[in-house]
Amino acid sequence: MFDALTEKLGSALSKLTRRGALTEADVTAAMREVRVALLEADVALPVVKDFIAKVTEKAVGESVIKSVTPGQMVVKIVHDELVTMLGGDPNSQEMPTLGGAGIDLAAPVPVGVLMVGLQGSGKTTTTAKIAKRLQEKERKRVLLVSLDTYRPAAQEQLAILGRQVNVVTLPIVAGEKPEAIARRGLDEARKGGFDVVIYDTAGRLTIDDAMMGEVETVRDIVKPHETLLVTDAMIGQDAVVTAKSFNEKIGITGIVLTRVDGDARGGAALSMRAVTGRPIKLIGVGEKVDALDTFDANRIAGRILGMGDIVSLVEKAAANIDHEKAEKLAARMQEGKFDLNDMLSQLQQIQRMGDMKGLLGLIPGIGAAVKQIDQSKLDPKAFKRQEAIIQSMTPKERRVPDLIKASRKQRIALGSGVTVADVNKLLKQHQQMESVMKRMKKMGGLGALLGGGGMPGMGGMPKMPGGMPGRGGFPFGKR
Repeated sequence: MFDALTEKLGSALSKLTRRGALTEADVTAAMREVRVALLEADVALPVVKDFIAKVTEKAVGESVIKSVTPGQMVVKIVHDELVTMLGGDPNSQEMPTLGGAGIDLAAPVPVGVLMVGLQGSGKTTTTAKIAKRLQEKERKRVLLVSLDTYRPAAQEQLAILGRQVNVVTLPIVAGEKPEAIARRGLDEARKGGFDVVIYDTAGRLTIDDAMMGEVETVRDIVKPHETLLVTDAMIGQDAVVTAKSFNEKIGITGIVLTRVDGDARGGAALSMRAVTGRPIKLIGVGEKVDALDTFDANRIAGRILGMGDIVSLVEKAAANIDHEKAEKLAARMQEGKFDLNDMLSQLQQIQRMGDMKGLLGLIPGIGAAVKQIDQSKLDPKAFKRQEAIIQSMTPKERRVPDLIKASRKQRIALGSGVTVADVNKLLKQHQQMESVMKRMKKMGGLGALLGGGGMPGMGGMPKMPGGMPGRGGFPFGKR
């Protein structure tokens, strides 16, 4: 979502970091570019004005202009102000928490969570995502209650999603009014010993008095501990207007931004906290029921400024990697062994972690690699094709790739729906990786990997310009 903003802010701030000394005029010129970048990203004008004023005041101070690295000092000031704008504490020394539900559960059970928002914002899907998150991460027993009696099959949709995430939903009673459903849901949650009950309210295409009146009535019945506004990041400034209206009339406790993985300009996220005074608690990063992340101001600010988000990368790895398989693979690599079964296992582990471009964006200082992938038009289905090729081999061929000659290659290509050239390419990549493993064994550790090697699906490991600090280049490029 923040790609365009990241590029423009990076361009403006890099002009400062390349200079040995800064003048007030240099800072003013850079802030002018930052201002334009924020406005083009759809950040609210009052928020932009306040942000630029605070950054400029600090950036033209004598301690910055006369410091050893003034450009880096300005970047830090911009980062800290972004964190503050997003509702975080730039001076916090606490490490970001891995996982976490993002929902305040500090209330007597059953804890009520009221989901509000306009129709089409992804409210029902988000309700199921939060229920899954609470049940799996917080070990809470959750009840889902649909109050949407207007949109066709809305209640059935929540029931289906509930079954998908293995969460109990309140049985549907035809013709029952939202207020009665809310009372029945609360009563069932108390009787059934549920820890959390989530109410999915009806939305409209636009804010109107009837919708607000109904939500107010339901709110007064269930007395929720959390009232979460679900809003689509793709609608830009309209999302900010929606948040402001709901906060004034209903009183929200937090915001959930959906479709953050889309090509929205990012201004809604930057404006939301400043305009409403309410925190963004969760962000939807995909359509799958587990595609929900806790919002962390420090980490989002780091992403915007191209600093990456290594904590999110660790979270993805922890959640998706099969540790037993990873340990076995690591042990084989230490012994210098790496057959096509190992390569298949590695391919499957990588795919479970998600989109490669998204993963690269989480790594500090790796923006150039993301651009390389865009320019080379990397086929996102490459991993699947390579997996199909290996699965079309016999168990013996996977263990002893040297057996695979011309006739076998033709059979494998036919079985996986690719060309012989694709099979040859995969075998060559395996040979490169196998040689790296053998070299690593001789050198007694991971030091051998720093000079080169390969990763399945990425066409080898040439060194990136400048590389990654301490890594001697990053293994994602194109020969």
